Amino acid sequence: MSEKLTAKEYAEKLLYTPEYAADKQADVKEKAAAFAEGYKKFMDSAKTEREAAVVSEQMLLAAGYKAFEPKKAYAPGEKVYFIQENKAVVAATIGQKPYEEGFRLVIAHIDCPRLDLRPNPLYESDHMSYFRTHYYGGVRKYQWATIPLAIHGVFTRADGSSVNFAIGEDENDPVFCITDLLPHLGAEQNERKLSEGIKGEELNVLIGSDTVEEEDVKEAVKLNTLILLNQKYGITERDFTRAEIEVVPAAKARDVGFDRSMIGAYGHDDRVDAYPALLAEIETKDPVHTTICVLTDKEEIGSDGVTGMQSMYVFHFMQLLCRAAGQDDILAFRNSVCLSADVTAAYDPSWASAFEKQNGTYAGRGIAIFKYTGSRGKSSASDANAELVGDITRMLDANNVAWQIGEMGRLDLGGGGTIAKYVANRGIKVLDLGVPVLSMHSPFEVIHKTDLYMAYRTFSVFCQSAD
Repeated sequence: MSEKLTAKEYAEKLLYTPEYAADKQADVKEKAAAFAEGYKKFMDSAKTEREAAVVSEQMLLAAGYKAFEPKKAYAPGEKVYFIQENKAVVAATIGQKPYEEGFRLVIAHIDCPRLDLRPNPLYESDHMSYFRTHYYGGVRKYQWATIPLAIHGVFTRADGSSVNFAIGEDENDPVFCITDLLPHLGAEQNERKLSEGIKGEELNVLIGSDTVEEEDVKEAVKLNTLILLNQKYGITERDFTRAEIEVVPAAKARDVGFDRSMIGAYGHDDRVDAYPALLAEIETKDPVHTTICVLTDKEEIGSDGVTGMQSMYVFHFMQLLCRAAGQDDILAFRNSVCLSADVTAAYDPSWASAFEKQNGTYAGRGIAIFKYTGSRGKSSASDANAELVGDITRMLDANNVAWQIGEMGRLDLGGGGTIAKYVANRGIKVLDLGVPVLSMHSPFEVIHKTDLYMAYRTFSVFCQSAD
């Protein structure tokens, strides 16, 4: 006969009380702070998906990865990678078990909400020159006005050569901006809905006001801007039609708070998961299952295109590994497990009405698991089964990794999706998890260093897991 417990003892045994990771583990603050320093450097050097791919490739090469050869059979422990069209990264460590027993995938994305230049962006108006933009992803347009902006991108010239550039990041660089009305003249603008406070056609970037020296020259300010660009980069106005140019915040990653417990930066969504996923892959040695880290593109606009997860580039890579080894790729897919590593909204006390407190995810409580994504009635969701959630959470508990589980916010306010459903559509088991973010999709998002570190720990133990 079992001993009768008091109500207090039952409460301790039965009730679930989420904890903040730094309160639970004595040394986590120091480890998280140390890990964050490398992350901040990565963020400052990877403001675009192209730049993130370049920095990632440098890290992979330094760690001994070799370029993937499609028809080569690889031995356990070998490390290979490839870059998809300069915008996505795939890296793998060959495992001890056959591919047919499954891969272990961690997939994050390295594209972020931003402003892209239009194909014909440059114009002059009333003695000032501007770039016209087309916003990319779910931006709140009013947040992009009156902040310092940098311009990053690549031009492909008429002769086939190309030039990469970034202006606005160095202390000695000029910066750019989108202007807004002064409050004294804003009566009509104040009547607009918040979503239309700044409209898409008003997201025009101020880039200059000087003219060429000669008199009677048409569009003298625009021409002066082009002359400066031509002198530095050898481009003409027509080269903009062959360019990919992004406007991003000029601010660098900074510690937030008197205690320096958080990081503010542009692009946490989703580089806050991409960086620890890549480091975990690099540090993986002789895994049981072949590990694959994917830093993908185009998630913010639906994962379409040749560099998005609706493309087959990741799955073809897995198939090519199987074929070179004479193994069945269908079995490999069926036995694989994927962590869809994407951010979620951190509960924000200042905007508490947007959340359901009991099912929110909180900055500082560790990596956030979300069993399903989608909007309202789980529309367009990938919904992981209970067995997979159990497997992953037991793995995290066994390795003392702090985790929490919840949803993005109140049910009928909206929602969001990830790449998980595109992986699940290939017959691969997949679970969404990632770092909670405050002010998500803004030019200056905020994350907790502890959650960043727990993401790294999650991906590390997953890559080394045997089951």
